[in-house]
Amino acid sequence: MLGNILITISLGASLFSIYFYYKSFKGFNKIQYARLSYHVMTITIILASVFLMYAIVTHQYQYQYVFNYSNADLSTGLLLSTFFAGQEGSFLLWLLFTSLIGIALISATQKNHQLESSVMVIYTFAISFLLMMVSPILKSPFELLWSESSYLSVKYFNDSYLGMAAIKNFIVSNSNSGETFVHVNKDLISTLNLNGIAFENFLIKGKGLNPLLQNFWMQIHPPILFLGYALVTVPYAFAVSASLRNDFKDWINEALPWVIGSLLILGLGIMIGGYWAYGVLGWGGYWAWDPVENASLIPWIILAALLHTMLIQKKSQTAINSAKFVKTNLVLAALSYIFVIYSTFLTRSGILSDASVHSFADPGQTVYTFLLIYILTFTALGIGIVYLKRKNIKLPLKKTDNILSREYGLFYGAFALIASAIVVFVGTSAPIFGQSVDVDFYNKMNLPLVIFMGVLIGLTLYLNWGFSNSKKIVKSILPTFIASIIASTIVLVLLGKIDVILMIFTFSIFFTITTNFYFLYLTSMTNVIFSGGKISHIGFAIFLLGVMITGYFSESGQVELVKNEKQKVLNREITFTGIKPIEGGKKYQFNIAVDEDYSNFVAEPVMYISSFNNSLMREPSIISSFNKDLYFSPTSYEEGKGTNNNNSVVLKKGETKEYNGLKINFVGFQFPDAIMEKMQSGEDFEIGVNLKLYKDEKEYSSTPVMKFENGNKSYSNVVLDEIGVKIILESLDVAGNVQLTIGNINDAVASPVKKESLTIEFSVKPFMSLVWIGVILMAIGFTISTLRRRREVMV
Repeated sequence: MLGNILITISLGASLFSIYFYYKSFKGFNKIQYARLSYHVMTITIILASVFLMYAIVTHQYQYQYVFNYSNADLSTGLLLSTFFAGQEGSFLLWLLFTSLIGIALISATQKNHQLESSVMVIYTFAISFLLMMVSPILKSPFELLWSESSYLSVKYFNDSYLGMAAIKNFIVSNSNSGETFVHVNKDLISTLNLNGIAFENFLIKGKGLNPLLQNFWMQIHPPILFLGYALVTVPYAFAVSASLRNDFKDWINEALPWVIGSLLILGLGIMIGGYWAYGVLGWGGYWAWDPVENASLIPWIILAALLHTMLIQKKSQTAINSAKFVKTNLVLAALSYIFVIYSTFLTRSGILSDASVHSFADPGQTVYTFLLIYILTFTALGIGIVYLKRKNIKLPLKKTDNILSREYGLFYGAFALIASAIVVFVGTSAPIFGQSVDVDFYNKMNLPLVIFMGVLIGLTLYLNWGFSNSKKIVKSILPTFIASIIASTIVLVLLGKIDVILMIFTFSIFFTITTNFYFLYLTSMTNVIFSGGKISHIGFAIFLLGVMITGYFSESGQVELVKNEKQKVLNREITFTGIKPIEGGKKYQFNIAVDEDYSNFVAEPVMYISSFNNSLMREPSIISSFNKDLYFSPTSYEEGKGTNNNNSVVLKKGETKEYNGLKINFVGFQFPDAIMEKMQSGEDFEIGVNLKLYKDEKEYSSTPVMKFENGNKSYSNVVLDEIGVKIILESLDVAGNVQLTIGNINDAVASPVKKESLTIEFSVKPFMSLVWIGVILMAIGFTISTLRRRREVMV
């Protein structure tokens, strides 16, 4: 109750702040009331956040949110991270960061009341929408468990009370599954109160945290990502403010450090998420072009484009001359925040529940509608005001434009970034219309853009503002051009593969590196504060080099390791030496000895059955060095019982693998209607696994199914007589992977005794470290640039 009261007060205070800031903008002396209202709003948001954290730490399971995402078994760090494990809490975290940033924004703009009023009226308007998302009207994290009737398993309750006559009226059994539930509703609470039973003594366990989220990076990634989302609100507010005030010049200086800061934090949030996926999910990559992953990337790309066009405007505008790209900057600043909201819509509306493993469940029609209103409102405001004020934006004085100028270099770079954002947007939005795109779509469409950007980044450093002499450019650029050709050739020769596309791609990367290193050396001789852009571009190029090498030169294979029998896989000798229970027997660690050249390592992948969802969970083991990562992902374990000669294969959606000349493609899942309701109510259901098989240039279809009947799971097998193959569905997990056993029909009766064995996906990823080094360098460069641009504003 207290939490909802605090949120309601915050919402009221935000509306007062919007009103008083608007009146102040119109010339009334109301700025102090506006600030006071804003501070009241912020304080109550902080108190609401503290109250939710207190409820989590003290295990107050009477709150739906606390019950659904936490329990007493979690470590302190993971328990605290349940604050933002669900939809309501993550919105509250976003809201908390946005309100606190607003305090800094008031401080940065308060010297000019007109500027502060116009910026903060828009900024607070954005906060009011976030407040609506966590208010009792929509989806509050402070809703009580019995506010809606629900059936909860008896395992969460205190056994000593379940036998009481008064409580038995609320205990029901599912005849199909055999499970027993407690019917939680307001009548139950009344009964407990009449019998003097405190609800916190009756409900003693929470559901806990999804095992995929029980990782150190869960404590880091979401806060940084939502801090990035919060920061993106600032450029939007400045852009709309500029249109309101008809001041299309000065806002660039004020907003520039916020744009670079947003790029820094949002980019870190995205890549920490990639590192988390790489180290935990077990599929061996850090970026799957998943629609929800892409949704957060789009605003980052738009911000990068905005940064470059803002620099053009900043350099080209004078006291008497309007600048270039004024409208472009206003629109891009608006789009960056609009796509943050769009990202939220994709993630939270449930619209991608069948297309993304990251998507939240369907929150209901009311929340879905409000998210649409949220997008449309800020799109109309951000883009519409530019259209309405278009006649007030003076065009720059006509002058001869030279294509060999830094302005054009930055413009074409921004154009390439916008083109990339469009590619990602199209692919990301396809599932909304019942379509899907392959991973190759993103790679093929973005590759020429990335090559173009690499060459352009290096070339632009040699160009002057306004005009450049082509002969001098050619003469100046020749040393780095030749050095880049030599470096790219050496790298590809050492890696053992040369083709035209790879050569051009690698050249563009090294051209960026060599030119930026050269100009960085020149910069460091004068002032380090000017080195941020060059360090960021070097980091971007090293990141691309890592992506290129790991993408083109990684090796992988699935292998069955018989215990204590050494096998040579990908030129390394590996041995499964045994299994070890860890964490009190809850998980099992599989020890794999690795002999490589003159070095010895031990990999320790983990598998366990999660009590959260009764599914098999897998944790990879990674042996990292500068020049390579050895990646071990367990797929199945055989205890040594008699079995037949089959082969286990793990596939993710869209993936194709080969077995004895048979290509198997996992197309996707086949879900029944209303599957979420059936799962939650314990009804029987089936999930099909759509497969395409190819042999001897012929295509075959197969759909083995997982059945859930009477509370028990079972998996079907399929026999394809035409090609003499049987397919057994072994398991499917929450990450969207399926495990199949493929064998010959004639092997069905054979049952030789098999030794204890472990099947793994083993891969060698050369120079994966370059990906993370590149990200770190980009972060350092953005930090330096932010400090530089902030210093310029303060002067």
